[in-house]
Amino acid sequence: MVINELQSCIRAIEAEDTLYEIKHFRHRAQAIDQLDFHILDRISSLAPTPALLKLQQCAIQLKCKLEQTDLLLFAQLRQKISAGYYSPAAFNAMVSEYVGDVVNSAAPSDEPGYDDLDTFINGLLSVYPLPAPMLEREPEMIYYQKTPARIIFEMVALARPKPHDVFFDIGSGLGQATILVNLLSGIVSKGMEYEPAYCDYARRCVRSLQLQGVSFTNINAHQGDYSKGTLFFFYTPFEGRMLQHMLDILQCESQQRVIRIFTYGHCSPLVAQQPWLTCINGTGKHHYRLYEFTSAYK
Repeated sequence: MVINELQSCIRAIEAEDTLYEIKHFRHRAQAIDQLDFHILDRISSLAPTPALLKLQQCAIQLKCKLEQTDLLLFAQLRQKISAGYYSPAAFNAMVSEYVGDVVNSAAPSDEPGYDDLDTFINGLLSVYPLPAPMLEREPEMIYYQKTPARIIFEMVALARPKPHDVFFDIGSGLGQATILVNLLSGIVSKGMEYEPAYCDYARRCVRSLQLQGVSFTNINAHQGDYSKGTLFFFYTPFEGRMLQHMLDILQCESQQRVIRIFTYGHCSPLVAQQPWLTCINGTGKHHYRLYEFTSAYK
């Protein structure tokens, strides 16, 4: 009975012609999830038999076929980005066309939440194999974890950047947040990253997309030049005294102009304690909600 059930599921996916139409990304993503979590995972939990192994191979081949359609879609979209086809508004509209209004529909979570939007953005922007880190993390540095894409969309919508704004991602990792901010807003976007392998990867992605106004600096963030920065993002790149030192640096910058800091993750409560900052959209106590802090109010 199990074999018949699994076989019926695979045949139903194979027979769905719209899955192979390049525009149906979300439908395809759902089918791939079904193959992964309801078919392949289930097969791997059962004692192997020739019939199950044959079904497993069929499911793997079907999944690869669907993923090839996605690769074609992403290649076409990257070509348009490289040609300067998308304004910020057009880029937003394109993402909504393929993924829907995932940003506004996502409920707050107690943990980082990843969804179809992340699958889409990863496929669009993560052009190369992921690199292995070269350096040991310093004490109080936090291991790299991608920011959920919906948080970056939410941040840009909240920030409403002006043309003169300059964005800094402190601990930019593979560069996805920095690149997304530029695509979504058109403003100058800079990533500061300690790990050279991650920084090189981000630079390669920028070159492949021929983006203007996006740059990455391989540096200890405490040594960066933030003299033009107005918008800053922290997804807990470090903690403790190292985080406080970074905030002290930005406090000095705030004496020259208004700056805004957006946080996500375990760093938010410490940022909320800074007397020179005001949280304008909550208490700053929840680890996995996006907060905006401004130096404008005393």
